[in-house]
Amino acid sequence: MEENPNQDPSVTTAADADATSTTTTNLNDLSQDILLHILSFLPTLESITTSLISKKWKSLWSVVPSQNFSYVHFPIYKSFFTTRQFFSDFVDHTLILRPHLPLQKFRLEFIYEDRYGCHVDSWVRYAIRNRVSELDLDFFIDESFHIVESEGRRDYDFPFSAFRNGKVRVLKLCRCDLTLPADMESMNLWSMKEIFFDQIYMTDDMVLNLLKACPNIEVLKLENCYGMENLRLCSEKLKRLGLSSFYTAERELYLELDRPNLIWLSIDCVETGEFCIKNLSSLIEFHTSIVHKTEHYGHWFKVVKQLHRIAHIKHLVVQNWWRKLAAKDGIPKDFLLHNLKHLELQTGYTQYDLHGMAALLELCPNLETMILDPLYKIDDDESLSEELLNKPIHFSIPSLKEVKLKVIPGENQNQIVQFVALLKKQGVVLDKIVLVPLYSGISVSRRRPLRAEVNE
Repeated sequence: MEENPNQDPSVTTAADADATSTTTTNLNDLSQDILLHILSFLPTLESITTSLISKKWKSLWSVVPSQNFSYVHFPIYKSFFTTRQFFSDFVDHTLILRPHLPLQKFRLEFIYEDRYGCHVDSWVRYAIRNRVSELDLDFFIDESFHIVESEGRRDYDFPFSAFRNGKVRVLKLCRCDLTLPADMESMNLWSMKEIFFDQIYMTDDMVLNLLKACPNIEVLKLENCYGMENLRLCSEKLKRLGLSSFYTAERELYLELDRPNLIWLSIDCVETGEFCIKNLSSLIEFHTSIVHKTEHYGHWFKVVKQLHRIAHIKHLVVQNWWRKLAAKDGIPKDFLLHNLKHLELQTGYTQYDLHGMAALLELCPNLETMILDPLYKIDDDESLSEELLNKPIHFSIPSLKEVKLKVIPGENQNQIVQFVALLKKQGVVLDKIVLVPLYSGISVSRRRPLRAEVNE
């Protein structure tokens, strides 16, 4: 082909473009392992729908190593009863058609009734027979789903004895009855590493026997659980412990921690009669929070006053009640958090809050990063003395490098601007101050609600 002397050398023809274009990758060109990995993130119903794409996809759903039966994503039928019946039939038929291959994860999200007990039992045993690694049963979807529940409703009775020949590493149960075998301690569930329980009745002995039967457990998180009175944790290998929403009407919880290998601890909305730390020598990160209301301060104080026993922590998440704490001499005079590098503080920006923040920062001479979250207050601040109202606020932040403020657009803008200006007057050069916008007026539920079904 002859060259055109008048053609701009920077302009290419369509043929040239085709010759130099890179080859795009089609989804069908991906290996089966990659496709199965992608499908494992989908609810099983959607995974099955992909069988209509092509011949290659026709049977892929049946060998996906993760089964996720999500009631939320299931089609709504004429009545509440019909929807649940069709969902149960769908799970039954899916497991019948699926070959007996090892499972990485089995998740069930369902609104349980007694008549489905045999079905759920068979699903659980299917997962365990297929050597499932993570078993997740959630029988509380969202409050809007459970409005029409009958007063005589019974929770699913989880067959714990089925684990005898299982290989489950992670167990997640929500809203179940838990009946432990009489010989629980001798079951020796060596594979169990993580347990997450939500809305489950457990006595002190049940917790003790569970931990003895799982000698290698590393993570334990209990949320909205009840029935415990004197909780003493005894797992030698436990590394992460979370206790959340323990509100007991009859008797406050006695909590004793003597776990030298624990590295992460969260105590969130727990009404403690007494909280005792004996040995948490390896602890790195500690979270604590409770509803910011005057009547709950005592429970918060019982937890926070134990900080002197874990003064070696590097990461602390706490709310700003520090002005009240400092005023009552709740902190030993020689107490400092020398190793603390990262602080997440739930706080407002009133004069009362700023004095509390200053009191906390005096305890953290080596702090490098501080994140400030909005604090929702139910009660008004306590009044400050004339002396404190006129006292200049000074932050002791010699090592601080970064401050991140999470702010709700349109709220407390003037106070936040004044706070940033106050930071700049402290004589410390920060690497950066970051504002992170949050959103207000949005109710975030545990699950996406389907109110159309509830309203029938």
